[in-house]
Amino acid sequence: MRTPHALLATTVSAAALAATVMAPAPVSAADAVPPPGTYYVQSATTGLNASDAAGAVEQHRPRGDEDRQQWHLRADGTLENTDSPGNCLGRSGEQARTVGCASPEARWQLTPVGADRFTLTVPGTDRRLTVAPKPSGANHPAPLIVGTGPDGPAGWYLTPVDPATRPMPPQHLRTLDQVTFLTAHNAYANGVDGGYAPPFVDLFPNQRRGIERQLADGVRGFMLDIHQTPDGAILCHNSCTLVRRPVALWVDLQRMVDFLRAHPDQFVTVFLEDYVDPGVLRAELARVQGLSDVLYRPDRTGVRENGWPTTAELADAGQQLLIFSDHSRDADRSAGLTRDTFGVMYQREWTVENHWSMGPGVGTSDWSCYSRWYDAGTNLPLTRTEPGFRPLFVMNHFRDAAITSTAATDNSKLADRARRFCLPAARKKPNYLAVDHYDLGDPASAVSALNTYTYP
Repeated sequence: MRTPHALLATTVSAAALAATVMAPAPVSAADAVPPPGTYYVQSATTGLNASDAAGAVEQHRPRGDEDRQQWHLRADGTLENTDSPGNCLGRSGEQARTVGCASPEARWQLTPVGADRFTLTVPGTDRRLTVAPKPSGANHPAPLIVGTGPDGPAGWYLTPVDPATRPMPPQHLRTLDQVTFLTAHNAYANGVDGGYAPPFVDLFPNQRRGIERQLADGVRGFMLDIHQTPDGAILCHNSCTLVRRPVALWVDLQRMVDFLRAHPDQFVTVFLEDYVDPGVLRAELARVQGLSDVLYRPDRTGVRENGWPTTAELADAGQQLLIFSDHSRDADRSAGLTRDTFGVMYQREWTVENHWSMGPGVGTSDWSCYSRWYDAGTNLPLTRTEPGFRPLFVMNHFRDAAITSTAATDNSKLADRARRFCLPAARKKPNYLAVDHYDLGDPASAVSALNTYTYP
């Protein structure tokens, strides 16, 4: 039984998080070389997968059973590509290549280096499979190399293609990071509660039901865009210019607080795409009656030391509402007021999130699952974790434009993408499944399926 979390203040910068991710951890029995089986060879630095690219071995965005990214670890220590029998992950000089599995260049010595990570070393040498150095102002190159560089880029996860799972604990023992919530992308853009976009853009709402109906239907995650106007923080898509009857943030938050007070066993999370000054946001939250009574503060409750609390503990404490902002802590420091001082958490410090788009509103979709925050300036892989603490995983599953017929089809495939693509890409179960038109395609069934098991 978990002990209640003590009130404990903790603040962490994004840079400190990245350092924590790559810090070596003690090797334990759990980090032993895995048994023969089929795995993704996944960079601990980028979260991307080793892929057979016409003989070259490159790191690509995780694509499940597509893109030649699955490798069968054999008893002799070779890694055979499942799409190209007889060809193994190997090397030619300093370049990673696929070679014949009988070749000496296909042999690797797998060595545990802690935190479920391994190095793939050329036997009898100090040369290892590694991610190439990152050029200034760019991502790491795709081609993988064999070199003697620093330990971090040479760390790899062997992520099982078919991971072992465990039954979900009883309701009162489920921790927040074990639970999955149905989440409405652009929940405010519904055309029911008020205006949300300039003319023509407002012809394509992301949702078809208002916030109160969304709450009644079981939506527990709400993605909201806020912009600054003379009236405060207003919910608008891209711009509030020419928007008719826009809704203020405090109005929708009041709806959620009122719902939570009437349903003390429920938990709601708000994700702010945040374009307002911290002082404006603080004043907006001060207008919400009862907000402080239900606001959950993971920064003050020892989450980084003890892990996430159970949902029962949160209900007993009346801490039912978690608010995240995608704003930058560094920018707020420059402004002289950080959002976490009044209870809004910096999302990059507490969550991981895949890229927000599967492509345009019609046509084929891109199911690859990779970090929203992996770019030239930021490197927070989906696989990020820390000793005793796992970030919550926000899984985005929507297109650039919310076309109802497309959303219905996409939502019907949500469980499949979560299981085959995003769960192994993040090495953790999605906690928030974010969709357009949550009432179409039965995404709630995917939430229910994920809530039957845990991913260790």
